[in-house]
Amino acid sequence: MPNDDNLIVEIGPGLGDLTEKLLQKNSLVAYEIDEDLCKILKDKFPKLELICGDVLDSWQTGRLREEKYNLIANLPYYVATNIILKALKDENCENILVLIQKEVAEKFSAKVGDKIYGSLSIIAGSVADVEIKFDIPPGAFVPAPKVMSSVILFKKFKPKYDEEFAKFLKIAFSQPRKTLLKNLSNKYDKKKIETIFEKLNIQKNIRPHQVSEELFFEVFSELKGETKNDNTAKQQSNK
Repeated sequence: MPNDDNLIVEIGPGLGDLTEKLLQKNSLVAYEIDEDLCKILKDKFPKLELICGDVLDSWQTGRLREEKYNLIANLPYYVATNIILKALKDENCENILVLIQKEVAEKFSAKVGDKIYGSLSIIAGSVADVEIKFDIPPGAFVPAPKVMSSVILFKKFKPKYDEEFAKFLKIAFSQPRKTLLKNLSNKYDKKKIETIFEKLNIQKNIRPHQVSEELFFEVFSELKGETKNDNTAKQQSNK
């Protein structure tokens, strides 16, 4: 984690093993959903600012905290992607250091051309430098999971990602084995897309995982606001 004075936010402190170390570094706020663990943490760390409840409920406004913070967590695998995307969209979150399932970490850090390169890779790369720091084998946990885990660091260089761009990427990767032209044609006017592809020198048979983040943004900028529904509405108004 970058050496700064930011508040540290820990999600899911559990029994407080990591919490104890973090309290020695910076000011710390912890979010714990389990009521029994909350009681243990309150007894163990009476001065800790502990918020008992689902952290996602505290994120409703888009900002988890009103001050700048770094997020550190051993994230439950079932909610890891959602929490990371929330943090990447939170302009007050500056750095994210989390332990997650290795497969998910690889999706966030994948590069263009990789088979697992997709919308998560591009969203993360559009706002942060992403690096898998190291892997942790199943035997390091009790009980042992069936998968490898990884510690991944997101060092943000932009406050947040563009939500409209993220929606566009979801369409672009809706069927990864199909061509990008086919996927985008499900939402946008095909002739418009073909014109843009020709303008940007993009092959019609290219697949989503072969397109760079920069090129995706160029296509998005050209298509912005030009959905099939918009075109239909314009045609009806012209009549």
